Amino acid sequence: MIRFTDVHKAFGPKQVLRGMDLEVPDGQTTVLLGFSGTGKSVSLKLIAGLLKPDQGTVEVDGVVVKDQDAKGLVALRAHIGYVFQFAALFDSMTVEENIRLGLVRRGIEEDEQTERVRESLRLVDLSGTESRYPAELSGGMRKRVGIARAIALRPRYILYDEPTTGLDPVTSAVIDQLMARTARELGVTSVVVTHDMRSAYTVGDRIAMLYEGKIRQVGTVAEIQATEDPLVRQFIEGRPDEATVEIPAT
Repeated sequence: MIRFTDVHKAFGPKQVLRGMDLEVPDGQTTVLLGFSGTGKSVSLKLIAGLLKPDQGTVEVDGVVVKDQDAKGLVALRAHIGYVFQFAALFDSMTVEENIRLGLVRRGIEEDEQTERVRESLRLVDLSGTESRYPAELSGGMRKRVGIARAIALRPRYILYDEPTTGLDPVTSAVIDQLMARTARELGVTSVVVTHDMRSAYTVGDRIAMLYEGKIRQVGTVAEIQATEDPLVRQFIEGRPDEATVEIPAT
């Protein structure tokens, strides 16, 4: 289980998280929603130990992330796959080399590396692309390689940062299907940061809304869809705040 307890994080004068509390149950996909700049991606980085909270704790399977030294973080990250917003592939490396990179760093035997590359590409429907370079792939294919790279590590947890950003609706739906398939076939626990409500409803078992540095509401998809919280409803329906919208003169 992943647990946030009274987590605060600021960058200079900007206070991003202001006492965030959240539990991510094992074996489920938790979607983290919120307006831009509310700390969603920061939350993922705190889980992976890429950032440290100013106050409070983030725990992964009972391990307090901020207390880990370099060796402890390596051990922790062995159980975490991270899918970055723009895939973060190395342009000078082939698809296979991009996926192998993390396996090499973890000391996986070469034959096992080959098998994992093949299997992860099969899971994201990209078999046969091993020798291609990122520049030869569409945006959606690059995202799928990013997912393949994460699942090749056989993690307990996968963190997705805006996995459908910049994609057309059809390609976004493909990515959603792949995330759902990964959760189902590999039994991983996932945290998905997104602004895409269709994606949130498709892949999420639970949805949590982050607002002004705290979790405003958390519940099942049905519970969030039926919410009576006006701010949560405004967000999920995509309605602007009428009090702050300027109507141009005609």
